[in-house]
Amino acid sequence: MMKKIKILSLAIAAMVLTIGFAVAQLKFGASNANVAINGTSTLHDWEMKSAAGKCDATLVMTGEKLTSVSNLSFVLAAETLKSGTSGLDKNGYKALDTKKNPSISFYMTTGTITPVDATTYNFKGQGNLTIAGTTRLTDLSATLKYNAADKSFTCSGSKVIKMTDWKVTPPTVMFGAIKTGDQITIHYNLKITK
Repeated sequence: MMKKIKILSLAIAAMVLTIGFAVAQLKFGASNANVAINGTSTLHDWEMKSAAGKCDATLVMTGEKLTSVSNLSFVLAAETLKSGTSGLDKNGYKALDTKKNPSISFYMTTGTITPVDATTYNFKGQGNLTIAGTTRLTDLSATLKYNAADKSFTCSGSKVIKMTDWKVTPPTVMFGAIKTGDQITIHYNLKITK
């Protein structure tokens, strides 16, 4: 009888431990992701910002540890990008052809997670980045920080690209007297929650 109780106790303990470390795919999202695009011109540096990015992610968690990302998408309405100068905004929207291509998007095809410490992770992924109607496979990286209090992740990173790689002609003004540089840096910062 005592042997049966010990076996039953061990079985219950094993079940509790298994449940405590269960692997789960959890859906996270954000509808107010911050994006900033920084560039140069022959006159001055410029920046366009938006706080309207939408992100959906499926994260694989073991307990409170992030082990992988099985799905990631990000969409930004291009005309939510604002510089504070209407002329710069208009030229940017024209270059992006926002009437035909209203969104900028990224859809992950592969991704890996590497733990940095108990709550910080590095994400490296590849996916389809669409800008102005042109889609290219590109790499993307970010740092994710787990916030135990509200079980969210704060994600941040940046990506340097050339506009012409996405068939975007760098804007010019004053009949070409002022030219925008081809290289831009896209910065992203968001908090994703369940």
